[in-house]
Amino acid sequence: MSHGSRMPAAIAVLTAFFALTAAPLPDELIQTMRKHAWAHKNDEATAALESARKTSDTSSPKWLAAVSWLARGSSFVKNWDRAEKYGTEAYEGSLALLNARSVDENRNIETALGAGIEVLAHTYDALGRRSEAVVFLQEQRNKYAGTSVETRIQKNLLLLSLEGKSMPALDAPEHVGSATLDPASLQGKVALFYFWAHWCGDCIEQKPVLESLHRKYADRGLVIVGPTRLYGYVKRGRKAAPAEELGYLRGSFNDQHPLPAWMTTPVSTKNFVKFGVSTTPTLVLVDRSGVVRLYHPGQLPYEELASRIESLLG
Repeated sequence: MSHGSRMPAAIAVLTAFFALTAAPLPDELIQTMRKHAWAHKNDEATAALESARKTSDTSSPKWLAAVSWLARGSSFVKNWDRAEKYGTEAYEGSLALLNARSVDENRNIETALGAGIEVLAHTYDALGRRSEAVVFLQEQRNKYAGTSVETRIQKNLLLLSLEGKSMPALDAPEHVGSATLDPASLQGKVALFYFWAHWCGDCIEQKPVLESLHRKYADRGLVIVGPTRLYGYVKRGRKAAPAEELGYLRGSFNDQHPLPAWMTTPVSTKNFVKFGVSTTPTLVLVDRSGVVRLYHPGQLPYEELASRIESLLG
């Protein structure tokens, strides 16, 4: 074979090599998609993903996780056509992988599946198809009951369906602090339920707002309840059995971040699944008749909560 005939083949190999080495690594692509999603840089994210598609394994869990972040980012900017396109890719790609494994075997499959379901449901709702979105979420919740995505699906279902309905009862097998949950004490009251986690910085930031609300409205009929759950670890992520974690909540955690004596704090994982608490804090505001008037995953400022509470106290 002549040198001339070998040159095109060598060039082709080198071209393929440099294309592969120039492509972002899967973890880098996920981080890029996440960053662009929160920054609302949807066009930049789309261009980056489609450029990476040429040299990526588009059936891999990491690829699908990156796609799911683009789907979420598209929903953040209300680009519903794009959200549906990439939400469908993340969802259907995850289903294909689940033919040979379970959702909890791989964190990226969990991310892609959960986000795909979430984005598709919110897209249906945004396009005026709420009943379809609710049915879809109910089906997915039943299908993935007992898995790591169940709570996330439940959250999205409640976002579309809980407000205007009666507040479900709380499970209260354990408590942090001396006060125990008495359902009778909530009757005729406006109740704010603050679902929190001991590792959650946003929850610590929300607490001064709750203290201000208590000072202003407790005498007028506001009750604040702070459900939490055990996570299997304590400070700095050290694994811990339930008894030790409860001791941590009642001891050193409470010493550092004192829980108000006026706030009942039931401890139960069932509550977090029932109320779809995959985001902490999650805030649920209930009127004097026991009807949910607000379901909000995430923090809320004093002004917004005070305005809503004022309207319910009358």
